[in-house]
This record gives sequence, structure tokens and C-alpha cells, in this order.
Amino acid sequence: MKVLALGGAGAMGAAAVRTAARLPDVREIVVADRDLTAAQDLVRTLPDTEVQAVRVDITDRVALHDALRDADVVLNTVGPYYRFGLTVLRAAIETGTHYLDICDDWEPTMQMLEYDADARATGVCAIVGIGASPGVSNLLAARAARELDHLEDVYTGWPVDIPGAGTPDDAELTGPTGAPTAAAVHWMQQISGTVAVVRAGQLVQEPPLQPVSLSLPGGRAGTAYTVGHPEPVTLHWTLAPGGRAANLMVVTPGTAAFLDVLRTDIDSGALTNESAAAELAAPSLRRGLRSMARSWRFAAAGSLPPFFAVAAGSKDGAAHMVLAHLDGGLIGNMAEATGIPLALGLSQLVDGTALRPGVHPPEAILDLDRFFDDLAEHSCRVVIEQS
Repeated sequence: MKVLALGGAGAMGAAAVRTAARLPDVREIVVADRDLTAAQDLVRTLPDTEVQAVRVDITDRVALHDALRDADVVLNTVGPYYRFGLTVLRAAIETGTHYLDICDDWEPTMQMLEYDADARATGVCAIVGIGASPGVSNLLAARAARELDHLEDVYTGWPVDIPGAGTPDDAELTGPTGAPTAAAVHWMQQISGTVAVVRAGQLVQEPPLQPVSLSLPGGRAGTAYTVGHPEPVTLHWTLAPGGRAANLMVVTPGTAAFLDVLRTDIDSGALTNESAAAELAAPSLRRGLRSMARSWRFAAAGSLPPFFAVAAGSKDGAAHMVLAHLDGGLIGNMAEATGIPLALGLSQLVDGTALRPGVHPPEAILDLDRFFDDLAEHSCRVVIEQS
């Protein structure tokens, strides 16, 4: 297949391209980016692969459609997805191009799923949200839920700055020009306003940064905080938990308090998503002091794993809980942790394992065991613990 990598010169796109270039069924990759020089630089690092660089601005409808028509499948790593995700998916459906992305915003995820019938009508297979979270997290949740006869609650969690999990570095928060990255702007969108969660088996919206205290198999316990992400939306559809579902940040109290200050100021109109994202890399003294005054409200993460999914329900008529996490945590940095799973999803599409028309979250179409076997080759092995 010929692969179009939109945003392919970015950190996450480049990680996906490097992994995809080694797939046996990928015959050609086009690295498409608004920054042609960066795309050309990436291409030069892959001398043994048929790769070319082109300039594509996805806000140019004609250029986007032309690039898509010339490809069999597109990897869309252009964010934030609440701004651009639906545009690229619609264009892929219109041009008959298979589609994968790393969409981490719940709002466009709900809209994308509504295009399922359109994708089926044109024979397009679209897999949305196949990165780290969402992506690996969804698949961990599905793997944990597989151990239960009845699923009541399901949570997915990812680390921000807990000990041993690293902290977001400057390259993840600010781009080459010093402007906030799409990932940082996305984060601000998802810690403000209201976010999607499941309560009593129903998809609802509530303010983010709500505490969730967990006691997990293996004696792990602590508190994490809700954040807007697609997992509750798609797991509500695929696993149908009867109780609660949410995506959680595993975060230190001080950082949780600072995010709460940013949330307050975004919701009041004092900050935009962009200006709040800039505060992440260079916090102002005033907001730093405000967060210090709030930090006592936030409980610690305790011994929670840095990246995990937990499913609670019943098995053989008794209450049962299953924890699925990765031995040693996720892949080293955010770019690889997101880009490599995207390429692993691509591998199942190009060889026909996961090639079914429609719009699908990863847990609805990917082969779980195959995916985790492939991920293990990147030193990420699944651990299942039960109680």
C-alpha cells in the first residue's frame, strides 16, 4: 500500500513513519507536512525505503484531496483534532482513502463515529484514536474486560509527572518557534469546560479534574483525576460498562492544582487554550502562587501504575477486578509512545487483519493479542493482575 503521512514531519508523525517504513506491506510513504524542509529532512533519514516529501496544508481543501486521492491509506497526525480531525476524515471518505489517526479529543471522536455509514458506503476503513491514550489504553481496557463475565466500571490512566514516569519536556509543550504544540493546546481543551464520562452506564458530561480513588490488584492504591479523552466515549459503545468509565491523569498534587488554576481561568475567559498552554512551559508567578494555595485539595497518586486500565465487575458470580498495565511503563517518550502504536494499527490494516469498512475505535477492530505481541517487540509487555 501507498501511505500518506499527514503531519509526518512532526514528532509523533515521524515516529509513526519510521516504524511504518519497516512494514513489509508498505511499498511507499509520502511524508506530507506544512513544513517541507522538515519533511525532506525526515525522508533523508530513511534511505532504504521508497519515501518522498511533499508540502500539504490541510486547510487547503484542493491540496488535501489531491494528496489523499494518490494514496491507499492516510496516517493523520495533525492536531489539535477538535479543529482539524473531522476535516481530514471527511476528505478521506470522499476520496476513498483508508484512514488512521491519533485523535485524543472526545468531541470530534463522537462526530467521527457518526460517519460510520458514509465510510461503509465508500468502502473506507477508518480507525480513530490509535496512539497511546487513546489507543493502547483502549486495548488494555478491552484486555482487562475480557477476564470478566460482567463489566461494571472501567478506567484508563496515563502519567503526567509522577516519579519514574518522566515529565512533559519543553519539546512536547512548545514547538520550534516557541509556540505551544498541538498536544499542549489539546491538553488545555480537555482540562476545561466539561468532559465526557460514563455514569450509571450512561454517557454524560461533567467538569474535569474530578478525583477518582482506586484500590487495585497487587496492593496498588491512590487517586487520579478525570480529563477529557475519547476512551469513555468509545468504551461506552464497545464494552458497555454498566457503572462508571473515565479517563484519568496520574499526576502529583502540585501539578493537579496548577491545572485547576488554568481550568478556572480558561472557563472564565481569562485565558485561551493557547495562552494557557504557554503557561505550561513558563508558568507565571501569580498562577504559581495560586496553585500552591490549592494544592492541599488534591490527593496523591500513591502507588498507581503510570499507564494502565482497570476493569471491575463480576466473574463466576463473584466481584472481580482486573488490572492491565505495561511492564516498565510505556515507550520512552510521548512521540514514540503515540507514533509506534499508530504504525502497529497500520500494520493490521495493510495486511487485511483489520480492514473492515466503517469508522472504528481501535478496540472494535484490532486483534488484541496480535497488537500486544507487536508492542512487546518495543519492550512493552502487558501484565494482567486480578483480585
